[in-house]
Amino acid sequence: MNTHTNKNVLLMRRNLRLARSRWRGHLSLALEQALAAWSEELRISIESGDLLLIEGKWYVTHSGLLRLARRKKCCGIHVDMAPEFCDPRNSHWACRATVYKSPTCKGFVGYGDADPSNVDPLVYGAEMRMAETRAVNRALRKAYAVPLCSVEELGSSAAPSQLSRESKKFPPQPANGNGNYGGRTVRDRLCQIIRQHQLDATLVKSYATEFCGVKTLREATREQVENFVAHLAEWAESDRNALLCQLNSYLPQKHGAA
Repeated sequence: MNTHTNKNVLLMRRNLRLARSRWRGHLSLALEQALAAWSEELRISIESGDLLLIEGKWYVTHSGLLRLARRKKCCGIHVDMAPEFCDPRNSHWACRATVYKSPTCKGFVGYGDADPSNVDPLVYGAEMRMAETRAVNRALRKAYAVPLCSVEELGSSAAPSQLSRESKKFPPQPANGNGNYGGRTVRDRLCQIIRQHQLDATLVKSYATEFCGVKTLREATREQVENFVAHLAEWAESDRNALLCQLNSYLPQKHGAA
């Protein structure tokens, strides 16, 4: 077995171990088999935040696609606005992204659009940036034959009725400064999830540390924390009891108990 194969096997085993830990009770044999196949073919890493399990389906993340492009030595990505599909007055934006796999590549094109009706309330005011991200994701998926939808293309992880309720909880955020995914907004969103679902903050912190694959949360990147917050919100809404079981696994072990 050569070094490349060894690395793929180790990655597959680590992905399966982390997936079974994070999504305990939600991982079917078919999902595990798909994860094993994509670990080998695409070398995606759950620990790095490349992949998320949402409502029984795997989704690749923007950061995961960018890492894949870097491994494949992508030559470049060009993004333009698609003005014929834009309506600034209604915050509807559309972008066209082209991925060049090599200097002689003619390019793989992907379009992405975003407006308040198809983005999570957390990113209201950042529709233009979301449109750009979605366009890049689609172009990268085409270029490298990734058979997974990206998380950012989902819009909102909530059902329409649930989205309406969430919109009332999270008022639109300003699009200036560091953007809606700035540090304080992410922290506020995390605190709100903890309060809303009555979660133990200490256990959530322990879970976040493992999810991000770091020793302390200060070592985690902003993107890793954002992925964790999105994952926590989705799990809390879909199956709070399963989430509580996961969090309880971080309780200190009591020695000498009868």
